[in-house]
Amino acid sequence: MAEIIQRDGTWAFDGTTVRITPGLHRSVPLFRQTYGEVAVPLDAIAGVAFEPERKRGRLRMRLREGADPLLHATGGRLPDPADPYRLVVDVDRAGVAEYVAEEIRRALLLDQIPKEPTKTYLLPGPPVPVSVRSSDGTVSFDGTQVRIDWAETSDRVKRATGPRIIDVGDLVQVEWLPNSGYEDGFMRFVTRETSFSKLPPEKDPYALDLWGSTRRDLLTALVATAVTARLPHPSTRGDIAYGDERARRSRLSASAVPPPTDHHDVLLRRLRELGELHRDGVLTDEEFARTKAAVLRGF
Repeated sequence: MAEIIQRDGTWAFDGTTVRITPGLHRSVPLFRQTYGEVAVPLDAIAGVAFEPERKRGRLRMRLREGADPLLHATGGRLPDPADPYRLVVDVDRAGVAEYVAEEIRRALLLDQIPKEPTKTYLLPGPPVPVSVRSSDGTVSFDGTQVRIDWAETSDRVKRATGPRIIDVGDLVQVEWLPNSGYEDGFMRFVTRETSFSKLPPEKDPYALDLWGSTRRDLLTALVATAVTARLPHPSTRGDIAYGDERARRSRLSASAVPPPTDHHDVLLRRLRELGELHRDGVLTDEEFARTKAAVLRGF
């Protein structure tokens, strides 16, 4: 057993699995504490390295593309302290960290683990049911359905439509961008019907606008990961490396946009719903005009 225990967490390698457990210190981000222990099978690992620095070093693990739904859902946008595959190491434990890294590298070589992308997820993601309260509402996932209950501070258009329930079979993907504290983030549930919609997150009834507590809003990545783990693997859609987000979205849009007839039907239905909300007095004249213009731009 090769093991290193630090304030931020513990890495323990038994020859087949690296168990990464978050520390209990208050400096450990809420996301890491909530995500809990991650058991990484050897065949999911592409490489590991210890990066020494003057005061502290870092252990970093690289996973094979397609192995982890967390990395796919977050697209490399998790802040460093919340990344489970990174461990800050005190300078006096540098030798232990290098030993752990070397043991993992030796096992990768002996078992001849390939570095090519995987065809299935090798990590399960967080267990369900999972529920997170964000600045825009509460999002829950039970393994088959996503439910969004809007907050009092959500846009009136969203609150007027009531809770949003989405079957996992209707989803194409989940788009997630964290709230940085300087710019708002969002989590959008993309269906085949809505994949071409360009509504801003604050108006989109399929999206959560993340503008409040950065610490708490980051927990929405739990739901994004749990849903992603139950969608078809990216290899079945021809997605490429996580870093090439623009190309991936381009291909997704090309494959997910419905025929022109369906496109027209969806537009008419969305405008009809807005018209009903306006007639019922839920939307003011100004809100109706602004939202209608946004819908038409999106289509």
